[in-house]
Amino acid sequence: MEYGMESEQTNRIRKKSKLGLISLVAILVVAGGVLVWFQVIRASGDQVNNFATYTVTRGPLTISVLESGTIKAREQVILKNELEGRTSIIDLVPEGTRVQKGDLLVKLDVSTLLDDKIDQEILVQNAEAAFINATENLAIVENQAESDVDLAQLTYDFAVEDLRQYKEGQFPNELKAAEAKITLANEELSRAKETFKWSQKLSEKNYIANSELQADELAVKRRSLDLQLAENDRNLLKDFTHKRSLAQLESDIKQAKMALERTKRKANANVVQAKADLKAKKAEFDRQSDKLEKIKQQISKTIITAPSDGLVIYATSARQGGYRRSTEPLDVGQEVYERQELIYLPTGTSSKVEVDIHEASLEKVQLDLPAVITVDALPGQKFFGTVASIAPLPDAQSMWMNPDLKVYNSEIYLEGDQESLRTGMSCKAEIIVEQYENVLYVPVQAVIRINNVPTVFVVEGDSYESRTVKIGLDNNQMVHILEGLQEGEEVLLTPPLKSAAVNSLVENSLSDDGQTGRESQNLNQKIRGKLDTLNGSRNDSSNGYPNKDRNSRDNINRPANPRDRDERPRSGQNQDRSGRRRENPSGPDKESRRQSSGGIR
Repeated sequence: MEYGMESEQTNRIRKKSKLGLISLVAILVVAGGVLVWFQVIRASGDQVNNFATYTVTRGPLTISVLESGTIKAREQVILKNELEGRTSIIDLVPEGTRVQKGDLLVKLDVSTLLDDKIDQEILVQNAEAAFINATENLAIVENQAESDVDLAQLTYDFAVEDLRQYKEGQFPNELKAAEAKITLANEELSRAKETFKWSQKLSEKNYIANSELQADELAVKRRSLDLQLAENDRNLLKDFTHKRSLAQLESDIKQAKMALERTKRKANANVVQAKADLKAKKAEFDRQSDKLEKIKQQISKTIITAPSDGLVIYATSARQGGYRRSTEPLDVGQEVYERQELIYLPTGTSSKVEVDIHEASLEKVQLDLPAVITVDALPGQKFFGTVASIAPLPDAQSMWMNPDLKVYNSEIYLEGDQESLRTGMSCKAEIIVEQYENVLYVPVQAVIRINNVPTVFVVEGDSYESRTVKIGLDNNQMVHILEGLQEGEEVLLTPPLKSAAVNSLVENSLSDDGQTGRESQNLNQKIRGKLDTLNGSRNDSSNGYPNKDRNSRDNINRPANPRDRDERPRSGQNQDRSGRRRENPSGPDKESRRQSSGGIR
């Protein structure tokens, strides 16, 4: 039975494999048929009826760039977390609260800083004690050094005096004493000899005993020996004792001098060491004190108060959307990092729009161009603005998240004070690049490039022929034809893409969005006046050629076929911040597209 079940399963697998193979063959056959159809039908120039065509139309044309953006206050105070490292929010004012100057906005966790403060205070006290000890030690070392130097100096002075005393006093006295002994010895010897002589005479006459004569003779010998000893002492003093004493005293002077030098150097070294130690202890004390002061400042920064009156707006709410910049909404308990923007506090009622302009549209946009702003939260209202700034470099964060996406952060200043606008509102900004009163235009998909030359295919009877044209600006839907076509001629939509509306979102919706005719006319006048001013300034700076075409930008051979551009959005589409296409929610309705598409068949 098990073998039968296995056979049945094997047969089912084989049947499924056959069905899959048949399906794959069928798909390949269909794909080959479609490929042959494209090659045959598109290669045949006499089957025009198989292609969609468009009748070249003359009329008003608006060139604009549509981007999504965010409303922000033009003048606002940005409050940031100034604590080092990371910390948590323990108290937060509700968003949308109107606060006055000095009101509490954010309170950050301070427990770690309080512990650090206690530890730092202990370190400061130890550093202060070491600093005081080093100060007193320096005084002791300086005093001891002075005492040692004075003693060494006194020893040296005594040595010098001893030498002078010996040379001028002691040695002469000792020499005189030796000479005096010799003189006395000579006198005594003479007297002894005279006595002995008289004793001999008396002895010869037997006046004295023989013993007395011998005693006198012995006295002569004694006095003779005393003279010799005195002379020897004098010679010893002059030849040996004097030289030895002189050398000893001179050596004592030299040793005392060297000892004085050593004492001075040692004393100086001790003082320098004590001073260096004092300086180090003072630096350590100052460093620890600065740390303590810094901790106190950090503790004070855990309380963020309002610097002025205003409406509280969380930075996370005001930040532009998109998955690249999505962050957790600001709330109690959330961890924040250093220099993180926490709260925006608008100080005025003037507003601006922050938009990211795609690099494909950057060539069209320039400063001071007019713009029409529509806010999702305020349907039926339009606001006029002017392009105020365009970033010179693409947004780094967008490039980091998607290297293929390059957008340029730009700002549009809104005219007047708009109290109805709130920071963080989503909006769409249509930057008006140019408005033409009566020009020729065709859909962008009707123009392709052959050898880098803009070319269209013009219907001639039952066939078509290629014709080079000179094109101007396009609005991603229609392209301005400068030369090469006449009104009423039919061109092929190759490839037959979806038709686009002639006019921009602004023109198609000015009279259908709830605004009065007078408001729409005023808005058109503002746009026209701004464009005329810009065109006039360009003419004034055209190097002395006043008759130069004011729409000189139209003379640039721009790519019109979406296949020749960097995936720029086609009709009714825009790009979000990630580069993905999205349907234009405020694009022209089906009826307006049917009316504006002129001769599409």
